[in-house]
Amino acid sequence: MATLERLLELPAADLRQSLNQASELLASAFGADKIDIFLFDPSRKTLRALGTSNTPMGRLQRSLGLDVSPVANGGSVAGVFTSGNPHITGHADQVSGELPGLVHELGVRSHIAVPLVVEGERRGVVSAQSAAPEFFSDDDVRFLGAVAHWIGALTHRAELVEKVTSAALAQGRRQAAEELITVLAHDLRNYLSPLMSRTELIRRRAEIDGRGDDLRDCDRAIDTIERLGRMTADLLDVGRLERGIFEIAPAPMDLVALAKETARALGTPTVEVRVEGPPELSVVADRGRLRQALENLVSNAIKHSPAGRWVLIKLSTELQAGQEYVHVDVIDHGAGVPPELLPRIFDRFVTGGSASGVGLGLYLASRVAAAHGATLTVNSPPGGGATFRLSLPVSGPPDHPDEP
Repeated sequence: MATLERLLELPAADLRQSLNQASELLASAFGADKIDIFLFDPSRKTLRALGTSNTPMGRLQRSLGLDVSPVANGGSVAGVFTSGNPHITGHADQVSGELPGLVHELGVRSHIAVPLVVEGERRGVVSAQSAAPEFFSDDDVRFLGAVAHWIGALTHRAELVEKVTSAALAQGRRQAAEELITVLAHDLRNYLSPLMSRTELIRRRAEIDGRGDDLRDCDRAIDTIERLGRMTADLLDVGRLERGIFEIAPAPMDLVALAKETARALGTPTVEVRVEGPPELSVVADRGRLRQALENLVSNAIKHSPAGRWVLIKLSTELQAGQEYVHVDVIDHGAGVPPELLPRIFDRFVTGGSASGVGLGLYLASRVAAAHGATLTVNSPPGGGATFRLSLPVSGPPDHPDEP
């Protein structure tokens, strides 16, 4: 009881520190040469000793790298983890399939181990070892089993603390980054207008003087300034979304015409943007905001499309629950969205691979969709490119759309 009470008193600020302290307590209680608290690492299919007693045998184990053991290698610890059954032996050197490192390098003879269960899930193993034969008894196994339940509670508590701390740090960093980006976007916009005016003056003089090279350079500079202006507008829109002042002004518009304009504006010499659909599709929507969403979707598709392929904007209609919807599919022929990014693809500041940008385009496109009572989804089979679908009600957003 004294040992268990001391286990509950351990701080849960750091999981590894907590488990190391628990191992020290158990080594003292058992008089063991080594105590290990193994946790399973599913990404590597290994059992890793996050807690090991600071004893000569424990230090030797770390120096030899025996504190990490692939489950596939077998051994008594792996057997306890896979079967869930306790293990006891007073002659580890006579156990068939025991790891050679444990017997020959560490000199273990007596060994007991029990499964470690955290919140109803088998997550690892608690192990006690001694160089002396027949050192542990059946009572020690039962005591280690009781201890393992308490270590499971300690592990759960430490993991919760780490998650809360990590989430708080991430939230703080995100808020600081958003505030900094908004301030920079405001300042940047103040410089863009005079820069654009000066560049257009230089372009007019080049046109009057017939300086073809300067004229082409000015056109490229103006195009870059316009792209920078759009990025600045995206950054400012993020701030508006956070403050709840992101507004739309729906009106009848032709979605096919907007798609063709976007294709002409964003297509590049290496990646063509094609439009497929009926000659006209009338919807009630905010044309400027819808352009913003479509440009972000197409720009994203172009970034991830290999040279020589094309991006397709496909428009179609469908009747859903008595209401007509327009589907705008933006299809690319790239490598697709990495599976680990799919759940967060519409979050702020999410980028993947070598693509440039700050990770706001898809987030803003999803918020524009929400403001219109629409949905934005992605389908991306491995290696098969990506299809982003904007499904928009033809009659416009509801009278009281959900907050984006």
